[in-house]
Amino acid sequence: MYDKDPLTALEAVTAAQRLAFGPLAFQATAALRDRGVLAALAKTAHTEGSTIDEVCAATGLSAYAVRVLLEAGLGLHIVWRRGGHYFLGKLGRFLLDDEMTRVNFDFTRDVCYQAAAHLGESLEEGRPAGLKELGPWATLYEGLSVMPEPALTSWHAFDHFYSDGAFPVVCERLAAQPPLRLMDIGCNTGKWARMCLKRLPSLEVGLVDLEPQLQRARAHLEQAGLGERATYHAVNLLDDEAPLPGGHDMAWMSQFLDCFSDDEIVAILRKVREALVPGGRVWILELFWDRQRFEAAAFSLQQTSLYFTCVANGNSQMYDSSVFLALVERAGLEISAVTDGVGGYHTLLECRVAA
Repeated sequence: MYDKDPLTALEAVTAAQRLAFGPLAFQATAALRDRGVLAALAKTAHTEGSTIDEVCAATGLSAYAVRVLLEAGLGLHIVWRRGGHYFLGKLGRFLLDDEMTRVNFDFTRDVCYQAAAHLGESLEEGRPAGLKELGPWATLYEGLSVMPEPALTSWHAFDHFYSDGAFPVVCERLAAQPPLRLMDIGCNTGKWARMCLKRLPSLEVGLVDLEPQLQRARAHLEQAGLGERATYHAVNLLDDEAPLPGGHDMAWMSQFLDCFSDDEIVAILRKVREALVPGGRVWILELFWDRQRFEAAAFSLQQTSLYFTCVANGNSQMYDSSVFLALVERAGLEISAVTDGVGGYHTLLECRVAA
């Protein structure tokens, strides 16, 4: 997708103006959706469209408010106009109805938007300078369970939207050769552990995360009646003196290692390698922007890297797979299989300890 410049000069100057007014365009789009303007147009999408007065009646907004929003929407190709009547465009329909678009949009608005103003500072200092817009933590993960709303809901909706499509596929694959004791590193809410414990009745799972996340995972597993086969290990993976629990024959990490820098990934994987029993397996589920089928997916992941820069931790990203795979090998793991398109977007890396 990226081996040549795809834009003509005219396309480039138009794109430049879209970027120049991007923050205003984003907020106008949010208002069009959240104030009911797009929904009002959707009701008349297959008839004669809607006048400004009709949209006012449907939304309760003033004629001025509707006019400036619709005219902004024209330039953004969200709506189109004929004879004084406005119609919902294809882009408007995706903004209104598409779940992936809604999840990405809400995540950007509620978690990233204010923090993004601190991106330059974050790049210079190697820390998430924008995180102060959400809370007083050194990294987002320290406050993940106590973030203010609506950021808390939007963050988890974003995280779960992508993993929910991949988890059932990988769980079925795991069932073909199940481990005896699985170490779930970065367990978050315990969703993966819950799925595996339900699917594999003889499995035991050790959940590893920071204490606040472990408390939530424990509550969810106990509520599901699965707590007897789970153990909980509060470990800061960046603490060199904090070992991982031993005795597991498989380690699992999903959308986890992208939360760390290059060197931190190597250090974590070495720690994982040392904790496993001989012959242990490591499965890593990640999103790589260079292994996506569609440009929209690659674009979303490239921009998500900036969230890590200014909000999450200041030093990680959604990786180019060639960079990531080199880190895995540097940590002393052999990659035995690479499966792309898991759940639509993920790549599953199946690894073993190198000889």
